Amino acid sequence: MNPIHLGQASSLPASPEAAVLDYVPNPRAGTRYLVRFAVPEFTSLCPITGQPDFAHLVIDYVPDATIVESKSLKLFLGAFRNHGAFHEDCTVGIGQRLFDEMKPHWLRIGGYWFPRGGIPIDVFWQSGAPPAGVWIPAQDVPGYRGRG
Repeated sequence: MNPIHLGQASSLPASPEAAVLDYVPNPRAGTRYLVRFAVPEFTSLCPITGQPDFAHLVIDYVPDATIVESKSLKLFLGAFRNHGAFHEDCTVGIGQRLFDEMKPHWLRIGGYWFPRGGIPIDVFWQSGAPPAGVWIPAQDVPGYRGRG
């Protein structure tokens, strides 16, 4: 659990697979609470056309022994800028990687994708039922009307 990015100059990884996510000890281990990352300017590439796709991601998790270090998360998510994948693959893949590596009590991700061809696509994944006794607020990203 020695972060490689924190306090260091770090460049954007060449791909999401090459990105290293850092995890640090949960400073409130034993307490159930929710962490939210809102990513309103996520980008990836259409795997067919190579055109950019844009999404507003919301990642919620209830940590166990570790938390994800935010700089490494930003670099991981930034690596998708030159990565070709469908919306479903990006959204679910991000959620599953964080869940598999960090091993939180619970994790969910909402991918609210801006329209391409006139159709917005929203993709949701969660690791299971939310734990009891934790306040899980709604993600509150409006249905597409300019995604404010």
